[in-house]
Amino acid sequence: MGLEPAAFKGSHTEDIISAVFGHLKDGYKFNEEEPLNFKDQQFNQNPNLSDQCFCLVYVLPADVFQYTDDRLIEKLKIIRKRISDKGIPQVVVMTKMDEACPLVNKDLRKMYTSKKIKEKMELCSAKLGVPLTNIFPVKNYHNEIDTDDDIDVLLLKALEQIVQLADDRLEDIDSY
Repeated sequence: MGLEPAAFKGSHTEDIISAVFGHLKDGYKFNEEEPLNFKDQQFNQNPNLSDQCFCLVYVLPADVFQYTDDRLIEKLKIIRKRISDKGIPQVVVMTKMDEACPLVNKDLRKMYTSKKIKEKMELCSAKLGVPLTNIFPVKNYHNEIDTDDDIDVLLLKALEQIVQLADDRLEDIDSY
């Protein structure tokens, strides 16, 4: 179950925020009816570092992002604000960039020079508030039989940055 545009559909924003902060115990089942309450047995009052997240990654499709329901965008903004208040870095991995831009579909090496890709990333940044430097365009593997170095470079670069941001966040916590 993921986020859904409708008010009482999909996961609650509070449950996602609780998960990031480490307040969900193992085995918690997300409930469309109501979010976890701090009085519930499945609520972890004192999460360890190992229970917490150090970087939140949004995975969004670039080819249809402009059509994303505004109610879903608002839910993402609520999550983003609460997570940002705690200093947890956030990134967007924008998938299907090859389907969003014919130029990139022909040559993935044009990913960072394509105006259409830049527009998609800027739209995402404007709607969600995530800085452009934390938005990573990638191509999904879906029809390929073998690995492709150009696809791998984009995916691995995004992963490297995510790990670096999480590591920086963990070092910030350790310094207190």
